[in-house]
Amino acid sequence: MNRFLKWVLGILALVAVGVFLYAYFVDGSLLSKPLSPKDTVSFVKNDLKLDVFYNRPSKRGREIFGGLVPYKQVWRTGANEATTFRTNKALKVGNDSLPAGKYTLWSVPNDSAWHVMFNSKQYSWGVDLEMKPMREPEFDVIDVTVPVEKIDTTVEQFTIGFDNALDNLSLTMAWDNTKIAVPLEQFE
Repeated sequence: MNRFLKWVLGILALVAVGVFLYAYFVDGSLLSKPLSPKDTVSFVKNDLKLDVFYNRPSKRGREIFGGLVPYKQVWRTGANEATTFRTNKALKVGNDSLPAGKYTLWSVPNDSAWHVMFNSKQYSWGVDLEMKPMREPEFDVIDVTVPVEKIDTTVEQFTIGFDNALDNLSLTMAWDNTKIAVPLEQFE
């Protein structure tokens, strides 16, 4: 084998070892499942298409609402990256109008009701270096209050979904023994 080829193979081996070490020690996701995996949920009906991208933290024996997620404080509504909500059509959310577009989703949990905010600014991450939510309230398009429903089962991993029972569409969020439903309606 000529010298140049040996040199190239040596460099490639060093790069491969470097990538492996970075992935193992820094990123940590090479050999283990992430603690808050990414997920996308979608809803499609006729010409309406809705998507939510979020990270799903787990309970892991912790007190969630009023503990890990404090009451009366803005929460990024998931973990890691800012949760995003996308609609291709204008929606009625509660009594307000939400134009078609992409929004970040924020909430203020409480024991009896939550404020859910659709914010027009896109944030690369959910919190800053001091672990404070990155949301800027002046970009809130909608702030809707929805009641809390206590459920009999424990939801281990934070779950966002869409419920269209009886043609009453809602964006649902459930974790631990708490569930909320944000009513959504397409403008005709």
